[in-house]
Amino acid sequence: MNIEKFNYDNRTVRDFMIAAIVFGIVGMLVGLTVALQLVFPVLNFDTSWLTFGRIRALHTNAVIFAFVGNAMFAGVYYSLQRLLKTRMASDFLSRFHFWGWQLIILAAAITLPLGYTSSKEYAELEWPIDIAIAVVWVAFGINMIWTILIRRERHLYVAIWFYIATFVTVALLHIFNNLEIPVHALKSYSIYSGVQDALVQWWYGHNAVAFFLTTPILGLMYYFLPKAANRPVYSYRLSIIHFWALIFIYIWAGPHHLLYSALPDWAQSLGTVFSVMLIAPSWGGMINGLLTLRGAWDKVRDSAVLKFFVVAVTAYGMATFEGPMLSTKSVNAIAHFTDWVPAHVHIGALGWNGFMAFGMFYWLVPRIYQTKLFSEKLANVHFWIGTIGILFWALPMYVSGFTQSLMWKQFNPDGTLVYGNFLETVTQIIPMYALRAFGGLLYVVGILIMTYNLAMTMVKGKLLAEEPAEAPALAPVAAHGHETFHRVLERKPVVFTVLVFIAVFIGGVVEIVPTLMVESNIPKIASVKPYTPLELEGRDIYIREGCNACHSQLVRPFRSEIARYGEYSKAGEYVYDYPFLWGSKRTGPDLHRIGGKYPHSWHYNHMWDPTSMSPASIMPRYPWLFTTDKNDATLNTKYTQKKMKQLAKLGVPYTQEEIDRALIDLEVQAQMIADELNKDPNISVKPNEEIIALIAYLQRLGTDIKVKSQTAQN
Repeated sequence: MNIEKFNYDNRTVRDFMIAAIVFGIVGMLVGLTVALQLVFPVLNFDTSWLTFGRIRALHTNAVIFAFVGNAMFAGVYYSLQRLLKTRMASDFLSRFHFWGWQLIILAAAITLPLGYTSSKEYAELEWPIDIAIAVVWVAFGINMIWTILIRRERHLYVAIWFYIATFVTVALLHIFNNLEIPVHALKSYSIYSGVQDALVQWWYGHNAVAFFLTTPILGLMYYFLPKAANRPVYSYRLSIIHFWALIFIYIWAGPHHLLYSALPDWAQSLGTVFSVMLIAPSWGGMINGLLTLRGAWDKVRDSAVLKFFVVAVTAYGMATFEGPMLSTKSVNAIAHFTDWVPAHVHIGALGWNGFMAFGMFYWLVPRIYQTKLFSEKLANVHFWIGTIGILFWALPMYVSGFTQSLMWKQFNPDGTLVYGNFLETVTQIIPMYALRAFGGLLYVVGILIMTYNLAMTMVKGKLLAEEPAEAPALAPVAAHGHETFHRVLERKPVVFTVLVFIAVFIGGVVEIVPTLMVESNIPKIASVKPYTPLELEGRDIYIREGCNACHSQLVRPFRSEIARYGEYSKAGEYVYDYPFLWGSKRTGPDLHRIGGKYPHSWHYNHMWDPTSMSPASIMPRYPWLFTTDKNDATLNTKYTQKKMKQLAKLGVPYTQEEIDRALIDLEVQAQMIADELNKDPNISVKPNEEIIALIAYLQRLGTDIKVKSQTAQN
């Protein structure tokens, strides 16, 4: 037998792990800041780049792509080499992947607080960074597939199936969701509009959770949990069913984020059906993980690593039971737009992703540093603080979510809303926000304890950067009798990858193509017109400030919402919305019918000091939209005509004449709004201030459908 000697690369594993820990601390501190701002709005210090709407996206991107992403890569690079009994195929691609990913994170950390955002949830980064993500991701995939092709182990273990599915599907999702038409280096418009954009975005958004936060972490579970327990995976057959059912069904589930919306009913129903089906493969994975510990539960008492893994897998089971439940129309009607959804998300993020990462770090560091963990006691302290932190984070948000939903829907005997002022529903839940922030603080304290513990372990040991290994060369395929089809498939990685692509591609095609191609899915409304140049600039300011993080623009066909906001939203109203801005949570009221509801002066004062119009409001001030002695808020119209030209290419019916006179029309409309505002003795405003453009946009919202209604009455 020809035994070959080689070295495993532990340096890349170490680097991704340290990056995950550092960015995890940063991302969660930003999250803590965001949580505290809902209790103390002044904590943005009247600073644009520190305000809630901008840094919420920074928090989500940092936790998903910087913390979980780097942790996932650390685990993949460690396990893949050992499962395939070979070093990664290219050290250059490994380093390119590492540094490229960190530069992308740095770019996100700079651009998002500055307001450069596409506004699409979990995909807020602008087009140059999107291209960089695609390049770095493909480099990771090439290195992984190449390594699989030069392996010394014929059999592809279950963890590798999940890694392959992650690479293929995330590439597909990222590319199609981020098809944009650039305006300049840091501004673009989605090529999809309104309902179509919403469907593509949540096809991506739901499956980013599925294939970035779930499938690769399941791969890590299948490797690290058996290693830590010193037990084989409970069931090989169950892992096969778990894998193929999960990746096929998951891709269909995105529309459950859009129930009761303007999305066609057939797409909503399809999303619900597949979401409910998801519980079977998801719980199959959870059961496979927990039953792997049969005969090893006594170890859980003493091992912090196993404690983290057990709670992580349990949290995965809880989240994947709750997800299908939330996708049913009856429960969704209660939960959507409330704090129930963040509670659900964070059971997965803090419990499943966070605890899997922590357990993996505690298991990995002593091994690659050739020493024992500095303190098992501190690791256990971290476990309990982290667990209590999750409870303090999630339980108040469940209470908050139920409170919001019940208060929003409550009517008096005479048919009027009991809580007609939305702010009444906000002030009741501020104590829950304070408890949530305390839970986040505990969780961060736990991470800091872990960081100290792992740093001391590293100091005590020495990195084995090049770990010696040996294995027989890959033998020719021998004839096997009665082999299952899947056993044969596992020896053919290229065929396996193609089948994975087909499995995930089918669902996307069936859901998205008809919505893009069949016009009857989005009935046109003749009264709906494109935004004026000033309104278009105002809309971009709205996007820049992340207003859709707190305000939805979607009135659902519920009695309570129609009574509170007005006529329910129609698909045809959004045909010129690039991108859509339906939102996913109502910290503030829906704005789709806000146009004409209040005078210009109300919006002006509300943006300058929200409490002047809505006492006890938790909305921050936006003084940078106003020109003052300390601030120049002159509206930048340099790209207005370019924006209109690019939107015209996407189908917005701007004529060349309208584009040519855009700046004149903008000035005329701005002057009209400024003149109206200046009639108020307490207001002095110039027509070229950003606040004027934002007011123009807000006053436009929902007015097209009102025009239609008035015309019908006449």
